Amino acid sequence: MKIYGLNKTTLLDYPGRTACTVFAGNCNFRCRFCQNYSLATKPSKEALISEEEVFAFLEKRKKILQGICISGGEPTLDPGLKDFVRKARQIGYPVKLDTNGYRPEILEDLLSEGLLDMVAMDIKTDKERYPKITCLSDLDTERLDKSVRLIMESGIDYEFRCTVMEGYFDEKAVHSIGAWIEGADRLYLQNYEESGDVPDKTLKAVSHEKMEEFRDILSGYIKEVGLRGID
Repeated sequence: MKIYGLNKTTLLDYPGRTACTVFAGNCNFRCRFCQNYSLATKPSKEALISEEEVFAFLEKRKKILQGICISGGEPTLDPGLKDFVRKARQIGYPVKLDTNGYRPEILEDLLSEGLLDMVAMDIKTDKERYPKITCLSDLDTERLDKSVRLIMESGIDYEFRCTVMEGYFDEKAVHSIGAWIEGADRLYLQNYEESGDVPDKTLKAVSHEKMEEFRDILSGYIKEVGLRGID
């Protein structure tokens, strides 16, 4: 697996665990709000970290770390993902995968072999606005539907996540998302944050009051709805 970044300690990326995060490169989306846009679009400009170095680190930190999160970019695009996950589990690490859900065949393969302990899937917006926010005009929402079903029926811990911003989240979109993943165990809303790497500089966060309003709407569809990044 090609690894372009290693966050050696995180209390956020793997909920409930002290973990590390490894970052894959490349992505099949071009999301307007992406915080890791350079990594997603031009990974060759980033420094590679060898698997040997990462696993040496993991061996040394076995008594401290409680899990590993694989993020990106989009990890399911890397042909070495499965082998990396298998190696991480062999040395005793629970594995969480962050994904956009657009390669359900990879997700299904990993889940069928019991290689994942947790999955987090990003829900970008309602299906109607997905092509605009991902800049993918021929987007196939059935692929997303399949990933949602796989995750919800997996029997492992999971969460869905939405980054909320003006223009892509309103009451209509929120009801649509709720109906789409109705009955899910957990969804987190996080307000948009500006950064130098975000490609669309016109995006804006919503008010805290709107975040709370969206949470209350979604609570009618989903078992647990939380807010992240709210002061």
